[in-house]
Order: sequence, then structure tokens, then C-alpha cells
Amino acid sequence: MTHYKRSIAATGHHLVSAAAAEILQADGNAFDAAVAAGFAGAVAEQTLTSLGGGGFLLARTATTSQPGREIFFDFFVDTPGLGRQTVDQPHFFPVSVDFGGSKQEFNIGLGSVAVPGILKGLLHVHSRLGRMPLADVLQPAIGLARGHELNEFQAGFLHLLHPIMTMTEYGRNLYEPGGRYMQAHDTLANPDMVAFLQELPSDFGDSFYKGDIARTIDQDMRSGGGLLTFDDLAGYKVVERKPLRAAFRGRILLTSPPPSMGGSLIALSLALLEKMEAPPEWGSSEHMLRTTALMQEVELLRDQGVCSPESLRAYLAGDAIIESTEHIRLFSRGTTHISIGDKDGNVASMTCSNGEGSGYFAPGTGIMLNNMMGEDDLHPDGFHCSPAGERVGSMMSPSLLLKGDEVELVIGSGGSKRIRTAITQVLSQIIDHGRPHKTAVESPRMHWDGECLQLEPGFADESLAAVGDKVAINVWQEQSMYFGGVHIVVPGKIGVGDPRRGGSVAVVDAWP
Repeated sequence: MTHYKRSIAATGHHLVSAAAAEILQADGNAFDAAVAAGFAGAVAEQTLTSLGGGGFLLARTATTSQPGREIFFDFFVDTPGLGRQTVDQPHFFPVSVDFGGSKQEFNIGLGSVAVPGILKGLLHVHSRLGRMPLADVLQPAIGLARGHELNEFQAGFLHLLHPIMTMTEYGRNLYEPGGRYMQAHDTLANPDMVAFLQELPSDFGDSFYKGDIARTIDQDMRSGGGLLTFDDLAGYKVVERKPLRAAFRGRILLTSPPPSMGGSLIALSLALLEKMEAPPEWGSSEHMLRTTALMQEVELLRDQGVCSPESLRAYLAGDAIIESTEHIRLFSRGTTHISIGDKDGNVASMTCSNGEGSGYFAPGTGIMLNNMMGEDDLHPDGFHCSPAGERVGSMMSPSLLLKGDEVELVIGSGGSKRIRTAITQVLSQIIDHGRPHKTAVESPRMHWDGECLQLEPGFADESLAAVGDKVAINVWQEQSMYFGGVHIVVPGKIGVGDPRRGGSVAVVDAWP
């Protein structure tokens, strides 16, 4: 068993990091802390995550003798509609969100709600790997729900998502009391959430998934054009999977397995990088051209179906990967992440999302449900065409990087389609270019959106000119949450939070 002198948590909000630190200080393990941070995030990062959303947690326990010490907990959303006939015209409509440098359209309404998994997932992880009483683990979130100061980041997110947060009277009462929309430094309180969380240690989520709350949600959906049913909620299960393992530069990346697509796309990106010659200087024109071509090639391979386990294995073992590297040479959304490593060597990497939120709140809970059925990147074949009860694919990819038998890095990101490019670029900077972890997280990023290369400011003019000769580019005025939020922990050493999404690190020194 590995022992460190400190436990570290990196999250997207200082209050969430503080919640994790409080549990670690009380001698909870990384999984207690991750669960506490997950509940706290549902309160303090209400525009990015929710107990009504979906997520994943990649766990690696410190006990080497424990069977299945590496577990990927899948508590992402399911397609709704069990026990119900097709709804011809669901309550489902678009809203446009302006990120400052690029606009993106999302669909919300009752018809956008998928079967939520975060609540059951957090409770499941705690039951499996936690060691503190659930009532204690919930205390930080309960305190925040009683009232906390809205910071600049969350106020900005609330501004972006105003049409969603205020779609219903309940939302207007919560976020626009007295007709004034909440601003930075206002106190946000959610009394219904307080009562709901206080009941969890005895109720264990039964009322939400198969009790009175579930029945009321079912009634609201039937009368309001939604698809979520009582049968969906009652039948939801957390799935424990083996993480996907991908080799890279003498290391092993553990990441999200199918049906999540993000891990396979990261593995594909790293495999292509490893097949090429020594990387050019970071930020040079050659580096930027290669990175752009890499993103384009991965998108093409995704469209060709290379992301399935069988296709990915065949591709990596065959000659096609060489052809892809030649292509590269010739070229010359609401989500939050938590990374935790405790003093005993347990690590947890958890990514959770509510999408942008559907606008609908589960009655009496203070919990806005997700809009995952309205996310176009999760439904490439079209909306509302998948069978009920099917686990929805995701781009979220909580990951661990192993060197030998030790965890070298705990990493993950929010950011919808930008998750895989953000994680790949940060990993490449650290491993290929030897850049410090903080530098790698804070350096400008790029993302190929299918038509244009989106670029954060900070790249050299000559590099931008070289790339602009090859593809259309859009240079943003400032760094943005659009490009993800990568939070990392080097167990026992350091943590880095991404400033694009309010990154915060908490360190708890081990007792002597």
C-alpha cells in the first residue's frame, strides 16, 4: 500500500474542493471525498452538474490484493420511455448559448430529459468503497444548500443559461426571486435540496427512483410532453465496468470504456501520436498543424466507426494506423470534473454533467433534471430514435495515467466534444514536451469543430499564419470554458485546477 504525506483534491469550485478536503481531514478516503464533492458540486455548480444528471467515476484502490481494484462506475443516463407509447410531439425546443467566441444550440424541455443516474451513482460508489457514514459525507453539501455565496464563474454560467434556469415558475423563484436574476456575490439557498439531502441516509434515494417523487415525475412527464417514466426510474442501475486500457509512451492510460465514446477517442489520439516521430516544439507551426490534422483524422475515424472495441483493436494492430499518421504528416457543455488522491494511495477521477439542464425540476427536491436527450453530439443518428432503456453514449472520460504500478496522474475534463481534445493536449504537453503540469493545463488550446479550428489566444503569430493557410481559424479574445476544464492531481505531490472553469485545489497534509 502506497502512503503519501498529503491528500489532494482538484475540482472546478473552491467550495467543492473544500467539501472534499473536509472529508479527507476527517479521515475519509478518496471515494468518500469524491462523493462529498459530487453532492457539493450539485449545489455549488448548479449550471454544470446535478443529481438529476449522469456521470462516471474511475476508481483505483490502494489495496493491491483487492479483486477488481480498478473499477469504472458508469452512472450515465439511459434513454427514457419504458412502459410508454411514443410521444408524437414531445416538449422539446432549442435555445442558443453564446460562449463568447462561438455559439452552440441546445435542446431543452421535458422531452429532453434522460433517465438520471448521478444520485444513484454517488450512493452506489459510497456503499462500495466509502468508509465514513453517509450522513457525515453529506454535511458539506447540506451546508452549501442552506446558503452560499454565488461566485463570478457560476454567476456567468447562470447568465449564459438564463432561459433554461428560468423556464419554470420553480426555477424563477429559485434563481430570480422578486424578479431580479441572481448575480455574483448573492447568497443562493435551496431549502428543498436541504430537506432532500437530509433524508438520504435513511431513504437512500428510494423516493426519487421508486417512490413518491418518481410517481410525481411520471405524472408531470405524461401531462407535459416528457418521455421519462416511473418504470425508467425504478429500473435504473449503476454499471461497474473494466476501464479501457491504452498504452502511451511506456505508460498505461485507464479511461472510459464503451458505450462512452470519449475514452476510445483519446486512446486513438494517443496511439496516433505514439506512431509518429519526436514531437515538434510546442506552439510551433509544425506542432499546431500536426495537432489540427490529428483532430481531423480522429473525427474521420469516428465517423467510420473505429470507436467500437473490436474495430479499435483491429485498427491499432493493422496497417491502417500507419496510413492515418501519413495523413497527419501530409497536413503539415455543462460538465465538471473532480480528481482526488488520498494519503493511502486511493484515487478517484469523476466527471459529471447535467448537460445544460432541461429546465424541469423534480418536485420538492430542488434538483433540475438533465437535457441529455437534446445533446446533438450524443445522438448522431438523430433525436428520440434510440430504444428505451439503452445507456446513452458520452464524451466524458475520467482517466488515470499509470507508470508501472503507480498512478502518475489523475485527469479529466468537462467540455462536451472538447473533452477528448483538452485531455489529449494536456497529456501530450506533460509527457511529450515535458512541460510543468500547471503550464500544460493553463496553456492555450485548440479544437477542430468540423469546419473551423477554434483557437485560444496565446499562440505565436507566425504559427497562426501557417495554420490559417491550411484551414479556417477563429482566434478567441480570451480563454473560455468552451475549451474544457482539465483538473489534475499527481498523488501525494500537486494538484492543478483549470482556471477556465473555476479550478480549485485543496491539500490536506497527513497527520504525523
